[in-house]
Amino acid sequence: MTEKTANDIVQLARSQKRFTSLEYFYTIFDDFIEFHGDRNFRDDSAVVGGIASLDGRPVTVIGIQKGRNLNENLNRNFGQPHPEGYRKALRLMKQAEKFNRPVITFINTAGAYSGVGAEERGQGEAIAHNLVEMSGLTVPIISIIIGEGGSGGALALAVGNQVWMMEHSMYAILSPEGFASILWKDSSRAHEAADLMKITAPELLEMGVIDKIIPETSGEKTLEQAEINHILHKKLIKELHGLSKMTSEELINQRYERFRKF
Repeated sequence: MTEKTANDIVQLARSQKRFTSLEYFYTIFDDFIEFHGDRNFRDDSAVVGGIASLDGRPVTVIGIQKGRNLNENLNRNFGQPHPEGYRKALRLMKQAEKFNRPVITFINTAGAYSGVGAEERGQGEAIAHNLVEMSGLTVPIISIIIGEGGSGGALALAVGNQVWMMEHSMYAILSPEGFASILWKDSSRAHEAADLMKITAPELLEMGVIDKIIPETSGEKTLEQAEINHILHKKLIKELHGLSKMTSEELINQRYERFRKF
């Protein structure tokens, strides 16, 4: 099998066939109950979350949701959250802290929505507020990039004690198209930009930006989704077992030091 280029990974990360956050919630966890709304403006369907159990332990799960077709993507705003989506996520995180539940986030977004309404309702402030609050959350946080991890829109859910990536996902400060537009004034050179940006899981693991890669292939074989889910399920149980032995102060300090090194 030919080794995949960064541009190949970008296309796989954006594929509509990729497992969504809600699908992970229902297959990896038990007894998922979805919560809605930010208690301020409205419910943002681009962000989903609620409570579930993992190996018998209550957890809070939060994800950015894309659709599988045009109608679903229109309903989910193509996985681009509004401020109320980030505020809903933060509401669920603070609730998790209150009841001492670990937080697991699933991230798949090209970035936060940049429309006029979103800016009027404080998009930048909502993202910044999440970064501040997550940095001081007293419960374990594991963040997983399951598709695209784009800009601050992804980082707003990725201030974790552990940050993982699926093998065929990407994590970047902006899209390759945006990078090419800035560097060369030509978005059609996105495939070249992808090679320069170091946005793939192996590159980011080598640089220490992420902590773990969840495999989607084995040798030349593409793994079945059920096998990927089984691997992720086992790794989550193991990692949470270790993180749960840390005190609140240790969790906060570890998270702080993790991001401070960048």
